[in-house]
Amino acid sequence: MKKIGEYFGLISLALVAGICLGFLFFGNKKNHTNTSTNQTQSKKDEIWTCAMHPQIRQPEFGICPLCNMDLTPLDESASSDKMVLEMTPEAIALSNIETVRVGSTNGTKKTIELTGKIQADERNSSSLVAHIPGRIEKLFVTFTGEKIKVNDRLATIYSQDLIDAQRELLEAIKLSEFNPNLVEAAKQKMRYWKISDRFIEQIETTGKIQETFTLFAEHEGVVMNRRVAVGDYVKTGEALFEVMDLNKLWVLFDAYEEQLPAIRIGQRITYTTPAIPNKKLQAKITYIDPLINPKTRVASIRAEATNTNGKLKPEMFVTGILESKRQSANSQITIPKTAVLWTGKASVVYLKVPDTEIPSFKYKVVELGESVGDQYVIKSGLTLEDEIVVNGAFVIDASAQLNNQNSMMNKLVNQEEESIIDRSNTNDFSKKMTSTFKKEWNVLLDDYLALKNGLVQTNGKIAKAKSQLFLSHLKTINSKSFDPELAGFWNKKSKALEQHLNKLIKIPSDVEEMRIQFNHISELILDMSSALGSGSQNLYVQYCPMAFDDQGAYWVSNERGIKNPYFGDKMMKCGLVKDSLIYKK
Repeated sequence: MKKIGEYFGLISLALVAGICLGFLFFGNKKNHTNTSTNQTQSKKDEIWTCAMHPQIRQPEFGICPLCNMDLTPLDESASSDKMVLEMTPEAIALSNIETVRVGSTNGTKKTIELTGKIQADERNSSSLVAHIPGRIEKLFVTFTGEKIKVNDRLATIYSQDLIDAQRELLEAIKLSEFNPNLVEAAKQKMRYWKISDRFIEQIETTGKIQETFTLFAEHEGVVMNRRVAVGDYVKTGEALFEVMDLNKLWVLFDAYEEQLPAIRIGQRITYTTPAIPNKKLQAKITYIDPLINPKTRVASIRAEATNTNGKLKPEMFVTGILESKRQSANSQITIPKTAVLWTGKASVVYLKVPDTEIPSFKYKVVELGESVGDQYVIKSGLTLEDEIVVNGAFVIDASAQLNNQNSMMNKLVNQEEESIIDRSNTNDFSKKMTSTFKKEWNVLLDDYLALKNGLVQTNGKIAKAKSQLFLSHLKTINSKSFDPELAGFWNKKSKALEQHLNKLIKIPSDVEEMRIQFNHISELILDMSSALGSGSQNLYVQYCPMAFDDQGAYWVSNERGIKNPYFGDKMMKCGLVKDSLIYKK
C-alpha cells in the first residue's frame, strides 16, 4: 500500500470531521417526528432508521443498537443505495465540498517535474600513483579539495631503487665502447618507471646521482582523497591521490514508474538549483536506469552537464522540468489529482449524482493512467460531463465509512454476506469425534482466538506466548484412536499447523512477520473448523481486503464485530463478515 502512514493521518482527521458532520447529513430529513410524542405510536407503514447507521431499519421507534441514538423516520426520498451518500446543503457548505465537470485534453505536450542531485561523473575519476618505490620526503598537495593541473608537482620521493638504476647507467656509460647496448638497457629500465628523458640526460651530462625524485600529476582534477603522508613508504603503482575532473558532471533525477513512458534518451531537460537562483540550465538525457529501486520505486535518469565555470558542485539539489510530446493526439479524459483517493492503478473518486432532490455523492472506482502535471489520465470508470468531487472527498469517504457504506475502508460493504465455504465438498467429521477430542478441539480454538487477540493489540510478546501454549496443547492430541478417515485429515492439517506455529514462535519481535504466519494458521483453522465444527461457540469468518498490500486475508473470530488482527489500531474496523459457523449442541 502506497504511503499508508500518510493516508491514516488524513483519514483520521477526516473521520473526526465526518463524526461532527453526521447530524448535518441526516439530521434535516423531512417528516422528522418528535420522539417524545411518537415513542408509543408510529404509522404502520413507517420505517425507522438511525442517522449514523442507515443499515438499521425497523417498523417502530426505538434505539440504535450500535450507537444508542434515537431512531428517526426514514425519508421516502432517501436513496437505499449503499454506494450513494446523501448530504444536506448545510453539510456541503461546512465541509467545503467542491465539484467540477470531467474534461478532456488534446494537448501535444506533457510536462513532468523531477527532482534530483548533481553528482560527479564516475568516468572522470582517476588515481595519481607512484611509478617508483620509495619514501615520501615532501608533499606539494596537502588537502582534499585542492585543484590539480597536469604536470603540477605532487611529491618528492627518496628511492633506493632509482639510485641503483642511476649507478647502473653511469657504469654502462663507462663501458659503452665495449658494449653500447648496456647504456640503452639502463635507460629503458628508468623509462619503465616513467622517468623523463630530460632527467636521464641530466645524469649523463653531470655524472651525479640524484637521491630524490619529483613526482608530477598526469591528470587534472579535484583531490577527492589523499592516500599518503610525509614519511610513508609507497610501492610501485600505489595510489597517492584520487582526483575527479568536475568540468563534466552528471545530473541524476528520480523518475517514478508512471513517468518513465514519457522519458527518452536524447531529450533535453531544463533544471534549476537553489545555489544559482533565477537561472535555468539545460542538460541532455544520456541514460535511463533499466532497474527500478525496490525501496523507493524510482528509476535513475542521468543527464550530462558542462561545468567549466565551476558553479555546479556535487550533491547540489536540483529540480527539473521535462516536456515531451505525446504519442497520440486523441482526446483523453483527465481529472485533478485532488479528486483521487488512494492513488494507484485502481483508485476511488466521488461523483455527484445528477437530478436528485437531496445532494448525493456516489462512490466510484476508476483506473488511472499516466500523470500529466496536476492531472491524471483516466483509463476507465468515468465519462465526459461526469461531475466529480475535487475538494472534500476525504470527508465524504469518512462519513460513508461511519454510515457503513462503500468507502476506502469499507470497500466491500455493498456485498451481502456470502459463504466462502463450499459445503458440498467439505467433510463433516463432527459426528466421528470422541467427547475427549471435542474438548481438546475446543481448547485449540480458544488458543487460536487468544493468539488472534494478541495481534489485534499488535503485541508480539502476547502473540508468541499464546502460540507456545497453542503448540503445547496441539502436541498432546493423540490421533491413534481416531476414525481412520478423521485421523488422515487431522494428521495432515495438524502437522502444517505445527510448522507455522513453530515459525511464528521463532520470530524475534517483528509483529508484521508474525501476521504472515498467522494468515497461514487462520487458513488451516478455517479448513479444520469447516470439518470439525466450531467447538462450543459460534465462529465468524472475517475478511480484510487491504491486508498484505491489498491481497486480502481471512481470520476466524468468536465476535461478529470486526477487530482486525492484520492492522490492529491502524485499521481496527477494516473488514467484513464473510461466513459463520454456528455451534450445534
